[in-house]
Order: sequence, then structure tokens, then C-alpha cells
Amino acid sequence: MASANPCYGLMKSWEVIMAKMRLLKWVLSVSVVFLFLIDGSSSSFTPPDDYSISCGASQNITFQSRSFVPDSQHSSLTLKTGNSLVASSKSGVPSPIYQSARIFTSKASYKFKIKQQGRHWVRLYFCPLPSSGHDLTSASLSVVADDFVLLNNFTFRKYSDAHMFKEYAINATSDTLTLTFIPSNGSEAFVNAIEVVSMPTYLFADQAFGLHPPSPVSGLSELAFETVYRLNIGGPLVTAQNDTLGRTWVNDLNYLHVNSSVLNVSVNPSSIKYPQAQGVTPETAPNWVYATADVMGDANVPNTNFNITWVFSVDPSFSYFVRVHFCDIMSKSLNSLVFNLYINSDLASGSVDLSTLTGNLNVPYYRDFVSGASADSNTLTVSVGPDNMADTRNATMNGLEIMKISNKLKSFDKNASVESLLPSSPSKIGKIGIIVGSVIGAVAALALLGLCYCCFVGRKAKPAQQGHSWLPLPLYGNSQTMTKVSTTSQKSGTASCISLASSNLGRFFSFQEILDATNKFDEKLLLGVGGFGRVYKGTLEDGTNVAVKRGNPRSEQGLAEFRTEIEMLSKLRHRHLVSLIGYCDERSEMILVYEYMANGPLRSHLYGTDLPPLSWKQRLEICIGAARGLHYLHTGAAQSIIHRDVKTTNILLDENFVAKVADFGLSKTGPALDQTHVSTAVKGSFGYLDPEYFRRQQLTDKSDVYSFGVVLMEVLCTRPALNPVLPREQVNIAEWAMTWQKKGMLDQIMDQNLVGKVNPASLKKFGETAEKCLAEHGVDRPSMGDVLWNLEYALQLQETSSALMEPEDNSTNHITGIQLTSLEPLDNSVSRIEGGISGKDDDIEDGATSTVFSQIVNPRGR
Repeated sequence: MASANPCYGLMKSWEVIMAKMRLLKWVLSVSVVFLFLIDGSSSSFTPPDDYSISCGASQNITFQSRSFVPDSQHSSLTLKTGNSLVASSKSGVPSPIYQSARIFTSKASYKFKIKQQGRHWVRLYFCPLPSSGHDLTSASLSVVADDFVLLNNFTFRKYSDAHMFKEYAINATSDTLTLTFIPSNGSEAFVNAIEVVSMPTYLFADQAFGLHPPSPVSGLSELAFETVYRLNIGGPLVTAQNDTLGRTWVNDLNYLHVNSSVLNVSVNPSSIKYPQAQGVTPETAPNWVYATADVMGDANVPNTNFNITWVFSVDPSFSYFVRVHFCDIMSKSLNSLVFNLYINSDLASGSVDLSTLTGNLNVPYYRDFVSGASADSNTLTVSVGPDNMADTRNATMNGLEIMKISNKLKSFDKNASVESLLPSSPSKIGKIGIIVGSVIGAVAALALLGLCYCCFVGRKAKPAQQGHSWLPLPLYGNSQTMTKVSTTSQKSGTASCISLASSNLGRFFSFQEILDATNKFDEKLLLGVGGFGRVYKGTLEDGTNVAVKRGNPRSEQGLAEFRTEIEMLSKLRHRHLVSLIGYCDERSEMILVYEYMANGPLRSHLYGTDLPPLSWKQRLEICIGAARGLHYLHTGAAQSIIHRDVKTTNILLDENFVAKVADFGLSKTGPALDQTHVSTAVKGSFGYLDPEYFRRQQLTDKSDVYSFGVVLMEVLCTRPALNPVLPREQVNIAEWAMTWQKKGMLDQIMDQNLVGKVNPASLKKFGETAEKCLAEHGVDRPSMGDVLWNLEYALQLQETSSALMEPEDNSTNHITGIQLTSLEPLDNSVSRIEGGISGKDDDIEDGATSTVFSQIVNPRGR
């Protein structure tokens, strides 16, 4: 390894220490087992779906404190098979769970009723039963779970162990989950036992941090995981009966690099304090996993690059979900342990200070990553080592989970897919063809009758001239009928794009119109690249400039975000929200057309370009405009809307620097009146994500408020929300700026172009507002209405003598001690009504006069 990365080599003198450490590890493990037996742990989670099935058995079997019911006796289970056999054997079988098996000579399936959709554990037990009278060792089998291939052509001939246990995490998206067993190559398929068990919704988020390249990886909820390694580091085996979710955690000794030398530390499991508010529970990992750890054998080792390293064999053609568990059980005081985490040769997390992250000792914490194998290798390494910049010289880890992620074929086999293993039968295709043909024939007949009726009515009265109506979005890439109708109506020229944008309508564009407007997507017209796709400047036939966002088929964002953007913007109209002109979904394209925004995203005016700096007044006015748009989303519609991706690349500026909030692809409808939050997978942008939402997957409008607080600090300091090249304490702008805000010294870190030009009272009010937005818990944050009120006040303070308008020290929310009549309104579109702010009708009218577009320049927006 390079000197800056994990280092395997140690001096020869460490080998003696290693032998002593392993002896000590064994002694400690025995004592920890005793502690575990005393402590115990009760489950706080009751799975809605809980199947434990013994296949081919005649009576219940108890295994690891779980009762397995025979597959022939379970009322909520359906077994479909053309021909199956039952085999049993007690000779050479490792445990009772493997004493019976159901054997299939043709395709067969188990169908489980699902009470609650979401991720489920699917566990499969296999043992070829050597004395059963069947040659199951030579059996070649494949297993499919709904849309995922779990095994393909597996045979025990190539497997070194006498039995096999497989565990998967699969998202059940319907009211059933089907496991299909397929004999391969004319042989037999078999299974000894099956578990299908619900897991808590918060256990796996939709997003983790990817390391190649370093960026968030979203969409994990749509993928399946296979457990490859699960380690109780520094401790003994933890079996399923001691885990609330039935997992098994093995000791890490076999995976430590041969020359590594570590010490085991442990505490009583009852001393582990789960931070429930942070979403870490016993279901995340049992307390006896967090109660043991490995630390460096000698914290004063002369080699400054010494790390504790674990090495794992993996399939380099797959990506892996890596969850690392930490708990500071070795320190005697806070902030006395700072270390680095590496995955392969990458610095996954630098300067980890557990007590700062958790607020206390003995408090669990975990991080999720997505990584592949090491370069040109079939291994994946995980290491912890001391931070050379810190005063302390030690590192620790408590637990580690490595899970294979299904590939693009939704498979854990390189090339197999569900379609290749379960092709539709010819008879079934024939039946579908007959049904489809009948439906098409009926539709054609009805269309002919409708056409005749329209001709008859058309002769009686001339139809009134109308603009385009909003057409329902068809299935992706299936809009030929829609294209013809829309093109015909557009040629009539009955409505211009401006009139459409000013009403609550959307226009359908043919793909040819898009090509003409963008000169066939000329790269000279490229405005920027985002997560959804590339954005081009376009010009319509009437000379109107537009922004054309073309979806990238390889993007992580797709039809769902495309639909959301159209559905949201078709019913929203406000001066400070982006206006959508129309869309195109012809020829398998997903294209959105917006009004053109002359000055682009706010971020490009803060840093990274040669554009002239914004004045403090301009910055305040831009923040006020964005706050108005967000406040309208939260309160102006029939049901609140949460943007979920507030950042400086999604705040756009027109030719007059009027701000508009853009990019609604990730937006969510807010909670109903009788609810406090929306439970949903975490989506957004790192650096702006509400930490409470990230931990608990509970979305509220206060999540937008937190993100907006990051924007405020970004506007003041003119630097990215996250900058990993900076010193540890400066990487996250929210944390860094808050330390200066609490000192009352924001002026020390603000943009140098503003020095001497900002009224101290205005800066103070601005800082107080940002501080409230960045509160750790949503209940402590103000509403967007209160944020808007305070920003308007900060602008008034900037424009008025600070001697006359000095704010009170406690004025962090509503303004007190000042006559509202003395403040001239900043904009007639906003008025104070019963403690909130509501948009007036002229916001709707102004929506057609400003130009906007979404997602312009790098760094990447959505």
C-alpha cells in the first residue's frame, strides 16, 4: 500500500506480540460469552411477516430458539410443484434443520403472503443429505426470488462445505413473495429450510456513500443484497438466537491480515446506550456486537502508517454494500479517540471522532458505503488506523457487514437473469396474444364509432378555439398516438409557449421540435450536466429561449423523477418557482422544457466561475426569493409539498436576479393533517441532507429548512457545502460555520468581497436565522415563513442605519420591539397573516414574466 493508504507490513518483532494478543483474545472471548449469557437482550421489533419453514419435515423443528413449521402444514404458504419428493436423514447432518429436505424434479415454487411490503430477510438452508438415498451432491439448482436470481446452476460438487446457508435482503413490493426452485441440466433441485422475515423499514436506507467515484449512491431500495460477511469484531460468535433479527455474527480473527496485531476490549453489553433519536437500535446490531472491539496492539507503534486491516475474498464483477459499526468503549473521556477508516486504498472516512458524532461514550454509530474489489484484485480490504493529525494514536472497530449488491440483470450471477431461467411458455404467449388482439379490436371499433360521432357533431357546430390541454403522461416510450395528436394541434398555432406557461397547462413537444430547437443537441448549446441528464439552450419557432433537459437513460434517475417533475410543476404556479413549458417522451426519450433562466444557478455566482461577486443586498434578495418559493410549497398548495433537494444549484436566477426554486424530481407530498411526517427512503444531496431525516427516514418540511440553512451559509461563505480537501473541522460547511456563529464571529469566515460592506446587525440576524435552520432536531427549527420573515428583516437592517435597527439578542424567530408599519414591504407579493406569510395572486401572474430553467452547470445538480 502507498504510505497514505492502509499498510499491511509490520516489523518482525510484532509477530511475538501477535501470539500474545491472540492468547489474550481467547481469554477475553470466554469472559465476554459469560457476560452475554448474563445480560441477554429482548427484541423490541416484531416482524409483520415471519415464516420459518422446514421443508419436507413431518413435525415442527426447533433451531436457534426458532420453531420451523413443516411446509405442508403452513396456512399462509402455497407450494406449487409438478413433482416433488421428501427425503430425510440424521446421519452426517450438522443440525436438526438439515435433517429433512424437499426435492424437486421440475420447476417448483413457494408463494408467501406478505402483510407489509418492504425489505425482508430471505434465508435458505441447503444440505445434500448423504444418507437419504438421493445423489443431492450432484444436483444442480437455480433459485429465483420474484425478480432476482439468487443462485444459478449451483452444485455441491464445487462446494467445499457439507452444508450451505444463504441470506438475502429483498424488497417485497407486492402482497406475495415467490421463491422458485429450478433443477438445472435435467438434475434435481432441493431445499432443507426457508425463512422469510420482515425487517424494520429504517434498517437499510436508499442511499449510501460510494467510493468510485466519491459520491452518493441512490436507489439501493430497488436492489437486492446477499450477506457475504458479518463480523463481531473482537468478540465471540453471536448466533441468531441472540440477535433480534436472527442474524449470525462471526469472530473476525480469520479475516485479520496475517501480520496485524490487535488487542480486544470489551464492556458489559448492558452499558451500551442506543441513541433512539438517531435511528440506531438493537436491530441495527446487538449490544454484544458494540460491547466488543479490536484496537491497536500498540498505539505507540513507530510506523505511523500502521493500520488494523481485514481482508475478504469477493467477486470483482459486483459492487458491495459495506456497513461499519463503531462504539467508543475504550476511551475514558470524550474526544480522546480520532482515527481514519479506509476501504481498499480509499479514505472512506477521515478523522472519525466517535464521541463528537454520538455525543457520548458507549454509544453505537455506523456508516454505510458502496465499494468494489481492490484494483486488479478479488479482495476487498477494510482498515482503521490513527489520524496522523490527531493527538491520539489509536483506532477501533466493533462490527462489519459486507453484502453483495445485485447487478443490472437483478442477479447474483454474472450473466443469468430471471427471463433466461423462467421464459414465458408458448401457450401463455399465445393466450396473451389472443387477449391483446381482442382488446385492440374492441378499442379500434370504439375509436371508429367515436370518429363518426365527432364528424357528425362537427358539422353542426364549429368548435371553439382552445389551447392545449394537459395530456396524461403515458408509459415510458409509448406515446405515438399522443405525438400525432399533439403535433397536429401545435401546427395550428392556437397557443404560444408564453400563454401556456402562464396557465396551469403543459405542452407536448414532438422530438423533431426538440431537435430543431436545440440544433440537434448541439454541444455548443450545452448549459450543464446533472444527475438526470444534460441541459441545452433551445429556441422555439417563435424565438422564445428555453432550457431543454434531456434524460440520460443510464442515469440513476428516470421515469419516476420525470413523472414527479411534470405532475408537481403542472399544478404549481408561483413567481419564485421554476415554470415548466412542456415535455417530450417520444422515441423513448424523457425531455423537460423550461423557460430559460438568463443568469443560471446561484452557485455559479458564488464560486467556481469568473462571474462578478454578488453584493450583500443581492444575496439577501436571492435568499428571500428562494424562501418565498419554499414557503409556498409548504403552505400554498392544498397539501404541502416537500422539495427534498434544496441546494444552490437548484436556485436559479433570471435576467433581473430574481430567484426561483427549481428541480422537483425528488419532491414529495407532505404528511396528512393527522400525521407528523412522511416515511420514505432518503434522497437528496450530501452536505444538504437533514441529519434527522437521514437517520430516521422521516421526512418533514423542516428537512427543507435544514437544507436551506446550508444554502444560507454557502451564500455567506462562498464555498461548497462539502469540501473533503479541507482540514477535518472545515469539511462540512454547516458544522464549520456553526462553530463561528456560536462565537459570534461569522464575519471571520464570510466572503472577502463582503468585508466592510455588511451591516453588523444584518449579519447577526442572518447568522441567527441560519443557526435556527441548522438545529439538530426538526422541532427546533423555524418554519419557512419564519425564515422568510427574518431574512426580510435582515435586508431592512442592511438598508437602514444599524444604530436605529439593532436587533435584540433573542430575536431569532419573529421580530419584536419594532413597528411593522415602519418597515416598507419588500415585495407586494408577500404579506403577514396570522403569524405566517402567504403569497398573493400576483405571484401567479408574475410566473409568466420571468425566465427560468433547471440544472445548469457543474458541479452536478440533480
